[in-house]
Amino acid sequence: MNWIVVMILAATLAGFVQGVTGFGSGIVLMVFLPQLLPINQSAGVSTLTMSIAIIMVAWKYRKALKWKKLVMPFLIYIVMATFSLHLSKFLAAGYLKALLGLLLIILALYYTVMNLKSISVKTIPIYVMVVFALISGFFNGLFGIGGPLMALYFLTISDSKENYLASIQTFFLLDTIVITSLRFSTGILTAGNLKFVLVGFIGAILGTILANRLVSHLNIRIMEFFIYIFIGISGCYYLITAL
Repeated sequence: MNWIVVMILAATLAGFVQGVTGFGSGIVLMVFLPQLLPINQSAGVSTLTMSIAIIMVAWKYRKALKWKKLVMPFLIYIVMATFSLHLSKFLAAGYLKALLGLLLIILALYYTVMNLKSISVKTIPIYVMVVFALISGFFNGLFGIGGPLMALYFLTISDSKENYLASIQTFFLLDTIVITSLRFSTGILTAGNLKFVLVGFIGAILGTILANRLVSHLNIRIMEFFIYIFIGISGCYYLITAL
């Protein structure tokens, strides 16, 4: 199949998933991109491709953003992501990826059961937030897949779906700016990779438009259920691909 068709279809699906759940575009794109590019370049192209979708959603919900909730987790996350980015050229992280998959499956089952029983979790202890940010940053630097745990964190502390989407998309926008700059400066990404990104923008925009239409009809409980299920699917994907 022509790489242009692959990029548009993959980015459309990624944009839709990102627009509905607030994360997951990297997971979708990393199913397809390693067929076209090396892993570390795939992670960079994935992140940059979805920047247009992230900007669209962050702008749409900008009035619901609460900046103070972003600062500490982002600083912890980005320091770890920077560290693991430099390791990405040397570290074989298959076993670690499998452990991440198991963690996400367990968390998805826990929160899904809580959701079905109508038991809400409104706080996450600071030490858990630190662990979530460290793990997410580590895997973002390696594979460009740092979203699920941070999505779970922001979903728990947010008071509306608008606040959640504003928080998680602004978080990922800041992440994209820093990590993409580092990938270009270290030579992981080059100008030659931009053709994949530019074509992917088309699909990302289409998917985000479709997602925005759906989100407006969802209440927060249904949206939470979608997110927990997708975290579980993410965990299964990481576990299977690590074996």
